[in-house]
Amino acid sequence: MKIVEEHIFALETLGYTEEESRFLYIVATHSGYFVPRQFAAFDAPSQEKGSPPFTERLKKRGHATWREYQNVGGVYHLSSRTIYRLIDRENLRSHFPHSSEFIRTRLLLLDFILAHTQHDYLETEQDKVRFFSDQLGIPKKLLPTRACELPGAPESVLFADKFPLYLDSSAGSSSPVLTFSYVDAGQGRPRSFANHLNAYGPLFRHLRSFRFLYIAPSPVRFESARGRFSLLVQTPVEEVLLDELERYFELRTAWEGKRFGELSMDDLEWLDQANQRFTGREIDRLYAAWDHSEAGREPWRRLFSEVYPPRAIEFRTCLVTPAGSKDSKGTQDGTRQPERLF
Repeated sequence: MKIVEEHIFALETLGYTEEESRFLYIVATHSGYFVPRQFAAFDAPSQEKGSPPFTERLKKRGHATWREYQNVGGVYHLSSRTIYRLIDRENLRSHFPHSSEFIRTRLLLLDFILAHTQHDYLETEQDKVRFFSDQLGIPKKLLPTRACELPGAPESVLFADKFPLYLDSSAGSSSPVLTFSYVDAGQGRPRSFANHLNAYGPLFRHLRSFRFLYIAPSPVRFESARGRFSLLVQTPVEEVLLDELERYFELRTAWEGKRFGELSMDDLEWLDQANQRFTGREIDRLYAAWDHSEAGREPWRRLFSEVYPPRAIEFRTCLVTPAGSKDSKGTQDGTRQPERLF
């Protein structure tokens, strides 16, 4: 995790230690909520002798509030505008109440982050847009968007789920693995995962390789999540691209052959967009070899498989043990060994 030192120094001016400031940065950026055991696991060795407890100082200074939630227990909400402003995260601060399900999810997310601080996280919406659109050249309109109806908020928000999204260099490769995730605290509807995958579908279809991590405190839904991911993400992408290319070549052939009567207005609009999308030597190679006859379809599809080899998509599960709990003993990073699908 790359934390700008200026942000740590800024939080230290409020009277917090360096480690306390790092914890506050992580909570503000990724969760907004925390429980005492999480801070104890993060900073217990450096607690200053005789100093007031960290959480008491947070409340006394008005930087956090405490509240009991049903089926969750006592939770601290990092709510101070000052904290978020000092680390350039003011847009993440929320005055609005959240459901117990939302808070349980944020706490589980924080457990994961605290156990995996070695990753290079894309922390903000701006970081993600910069990576996908500016660096990879993926149109911004293909990024997951959610309408926002809160007063004073933008009409829409990109990557609104704020689940961990990071580059993983733990394997030592020169090319870090782009990793998406979904955090299931066990209270949401199973359909929520499918909705999440569908929201990311347009982005996934433009990536040749990535990993997806399903994070949960129980393995109960791991098998169903694996199957749903395979169905909605892995299988359709190559088939959709194949179908779209065949349609593009049919329409392009009709246009170049001046058979305009065969093209509807919808066809012309789709063809215009496809001309912008399907460019380059490989597309020209496929077009030159394309044969829509029954006899020529199989050889063409084999060529398609050569030009577009199967994508390197990996699905893993991550069983998170709460940081600082007795159950976390024996699992160094708070997870069990992930399972591989692809």
